[in-house]
Amino acid sequence: MRSLALLLLSVGLAASAPAQAPARPNVILILADDVGQECFGFSGSKQYSTPNLDRLADSGVRFTRAYSTPLCTPSRVNLMTGKSNVRNYVDFGALKPGERTFAHLFREAGYATAIAGKWQLQGSKNAAGTAPADAGFDSYCLWNTARTQRPRYWTPSIEQDGELLDLPADAYGPDVFSSFLIRFMESHRDEPFFLYYPMALVHDPFLPTPDSADRHSTDAQRNFEDMVAYMDKIVGRIDAALGRLNLRDNTVLIFTADNGTNKKIVSRLGDRQIRGEKGQPTEAGTHVPLVVHAPGLVPGGRVLDELIDFSDHLPTMAEVIGAPPQKGVDGRSYWPLLRGDPSYQPRPWIYTWYFPRPYTAKPDADYNHAEVRWAQDGHYQLFGDGRLVDLLSGRPATEHREALQKALDSMPSKNPNTP
Repeated sequence: MRSLALLLLSVGLAASAPAQAPARPNVILILADDVGQECFGFSGSKQYSTPNLDRLADSGVRFTRAYSTPLCTPSRVNLMTGKSNVRNYVDFGALKPGERTFAHLFREAGYATAIAGKWQLQGSKNAAGTAPADAGFDSYCLWNTARTQRPRYWTPSIEQDGELLDLPADAYGPDVFSSFLIRFMESHRDEPFFLYYPMALVHDPFLPTPDSADRHSTDAQRNFEDMVAYMDKIVGRIDAALGRLNLRDNTVLIFTADNGTNKKIVSRLGDRQIRGEKGQPTEAGTHVPLVVHAPGLVPGGRVLDELIDFSDHLPTMAEVIGAPPQKGVDGRSYWPLLRGDPSYQPRPWIYTWYFPRPYTAKPDADYNHAEVRWAQDGHYQLFGDGRLVDLLSGRPATEHREALQKALDSMPSKNPNTP
């Protein structure tokens, strides 16, 4: 039945898709910070205001089973290299020097490359990291580099192409980042470009936004909801710029997030209350939104439930721009799925190795989690120590052990880059 459904889908997609796809599409990858899939209207939330992302999801393609690692640096390393953390993760705050990223991929293909937002990969006291220019970006506008200070929102500390910006006292970091990206789009509208926007929003501290009714609010939940709304506003601003520049039909815009929501936040989804579990190897800690909007390339109006791993984004973008299949990566392209290829075989499982701070003497249950690995199939999760968990309930399970054990056994159990 599935093969018949895919065949019928492919016929319908072929009829509705352009006769010839535009050459060398632009790619924009937006990575929100610390926001799980429960915080969006397109997921069924009535609590959060996300009209722009809801519109992109309705007219694009939305995935219901996309997963990240549970914390920011591990997710970024996974995302940027297409490799499981078990192969190349070195320490929190570091991208191992010499790693080939998706920005290198785009630059090798003749694309202009830019990044704005949060970096957090330039190194720790235990491990060397990578500067933005060395990671393949032609231009950058970033917080959390080796030179910036802690403020990322109001009166932010931001480095742009090697210089610290002198910003006015009322500057708001997310506005600075999005304006930089839009200017880059404007100046490179006649050539293919790749933009990576690892947002500062909606990570704590939970502060009022320029649109908050109470600019002095200290209510973390209320401020978080305002920050989600402002995150959505910025996505809408970038999409509007694509429309104004007549680039929307030749651009693939991908929106996702790096991990689940902060544990201080409680969200309502239907009749459920979901507490954020950022940092935890759980459903709420790793289940993230994923929307792909590419109206000139991919027919929209679809909701897909195939498993997507964070490592899948790099090979997907490689296929979008016609780059050869990527060697040495763990991800697999989901571009054929987006295009309705009936030969696409869904991935049966995801493997995750997670040890965010391997040099910490006493790992804890939050953001210094002890070393753990697991395989999951979207419903069940088998840990390396033998625990089998029902992802949806969080309770122990007894089924599906054999297939997931084969998945675990097929991947390395130890990372040679960590102690």
